[in-house]
Amino acid sequence: MAGNDLGSLLGSVLGGGARSGAGGGGGGVGGAGGAAILGSLLQALMNGRGGSGGTGIGSGSGANPLGGLMDLLTRSGLAEQKDSWVGTGDNQSVTGAQIQQALPDETLKQVADEAGVTTDRAATEIAQTLPQVVDRLSPDGHLPDASLEDLVKQQRF
Repeated sequence: MAGNDLGSLLGSVLGGGARSGAGGGGGGVGGAGGAAILGSLLQALMNGRGGSGGTGIGSGSGANPLGGLMDLLTRSGLAEQKDSWVGTGDNQSVTGAQIQQALPDETLKQVADEAGVTTDRAATEIAQTLPQVVDRLSPDGHLPDASLEDLVKQQRF
């Protein structure tokens, strides 16, 4: 699946709105542009371009890089925020700066270049889009093991 296709699928997730009671709402910067950038990021992670040192982000079947991205956030000190998106309560927000610290520099630069935006803008878009996407894909309070494509297709909006 191409990054644009993944971005379109993620856009359909965002188009359905957030679960009722979910905080940290998007608006403004997120939306279709954020979904495309997040799609490019996940595609990069799925293709094993997740960073130097073989971080194992694209490990396993490679079908769902979201779990690897969640692991990156945990290792970067964002476990509480990540857990709030997967959980059934309000979503805690993250900043673009926190996303920049969590992601490998070369991966974020590649994603930003593909989107034609600065790395700051790409990180901000990801920070605003990711909580909403994870929230929608984990309605039961846990991130299922299915492929990312299957998870998105299972959503009924």
